[in-house]
Amino acid sequence: MRALLVALVLAAAPPPSAQKAKELAASRAWEDLYLAFASGDPKDVPDAQRRTISAALLKGCEALLDEDAVMAFSLGERAAVYEESPGALRCLARSARKTDQRASAEAALRKGLEKHPKDGAFPLELGRLLLEEQDAAGALAVLEKVPPRSREAAEAKKLVQQARAKTSEENAARKEAERLEQRINGEGPQPRRPSGSDLEVAPATGRGADKGETRSVSLSYESGTDAAGMRTRSNGRFTIRYFNNARDFGQRADYEGRVVAALDEAYDFTLREIGQTRREPVDVVLYTREEFSVHFGRDKARMIAGLYSDNAIRINDAAELTQETRATLVHEYIHAVLDEYMPNARESLPVWLNEGLAEYVEWRYLGGEGPPVPVRQAMVGAAKGGKLPRLAELASTSLIFNRNPTVAYATSAMAVGELVRRGGAERLITFIREVGAGKPIEEALRDHYGESLATLDERVREGIL
Repeated sequence: MRALLVALVLAAAPPPSAQKAKELAASRAWEDLYLAFASGDPKDVPDAQRRTISAALLKGCEALLDEDAVMAFSLGERAAVYEESPGALRCLARSARKTDQRASAEAALRKGLEKHPKDGAFPLELGRLLLEEQDAAGALAVLEKVPPRSREAAEAKKLVQQARAKTSEENAARKEAERLEQRINGEGPQPRRPSGSDLEVAPATGRGADKGETRSVSLSYESGTDAAGMRTRSNGRFTIRYFNNARDFGQRADYEGRVVAALDEAYDFTLREIGQTRREPVDVVLYTREEFSVHFGRDKARMIAGLYSDNAIRINDAAELTQETRATLVHEYIHAVLDEYMPNARESLPVWLNEGLAEYVEWRYLGGEGPPVPVRQAMVGAAKGGKLPRLAELASTSLIFNRNPTVAYATSAMAVGELVRRGGAERLITFIREVGAGKPIEEALRDHYGESLATLDERVREGIL
């Protein structure tokens, strides 16, 4: 289970007054301004004061965009917490992009599109971002939401043409790949001299991992409907399941195509990062936020982006395939891989090791080696306050129940990242297998890394400070 990277609220006294925010902004004391309002619950502040505080924080975000993008991001994030104004969300998105936090930028732009649909800047910038992410279909969908009489309309029209051309290319390539694969698998018209093969060399995973083998894996997706009324699309790697939600045929084809691309990306990225994938296909159940709430409860729907449960990856709020959704697919696919070649991995592995690997690979997918800036700031605060969790404390209880889940996940991921730096992915997987087979964690750490839990704790703390 994975905690959403939500705004970090530290235990502290109520924030200073709106007048104090104006004074600090007027004197350009940006660091003092951030520290003054980095904690506390904005809900305890009257609406009028929240707007004033947000405006002061926004002023700092805009002032620091070019000279200190990290602090600008922090100020923009708090500005949006106090009021999701167009300016706050735009500055948050811009600073997120400058600090290579593309998922945060996308989230801010989508929030802006939702809250301020008449502001053409949000769909325009979101479309540009999605085009850079090679999501032409997603870009086209949001660019068409730019108001036709807005000042962004002319630029959006150019990007729409690019997105349509790219989408046409992708559809043509997909159809050609499916046609060729049908020939390979004997399902379509055959050339007079057959060529190619549908044999794929299986990655070394599972109980027969040491032997290695060549196996038949069909990459063609077949669509249908299951007994529960869910749409399905499956191949030798994944079985996608989702409720139809009144989509017509064209919409289903587009949605399924984007899901397939995201899953194939998760598969390929996982293989590159840890050298392992599943041998058997895994169910991937896609829920809207409302559906996830019905199945798992409102609290979980509000707190988590997805989970791996009952041999299936279950993704919350998957109606739109954002960068955050795709990152969650990678995270949960790691759990699915571990669960296959180590039955009941959640019971046989320390929680920090299981969740830490998934979180670390997710960071890598999002383009970083360490935690996002707000998470690192929270970890620094916890470390300085002596509240950074020890790995031994994160061994047996779900991290979501920790007093600070975000810090617990990040601590686990940093520990795994340290092991990867010490010995690479291959040694890490060997280490994980031995621990999963029952070898004591302290003994395995000593044999493979010359470490103990205590020394690994210290390395994590040093990496933060």
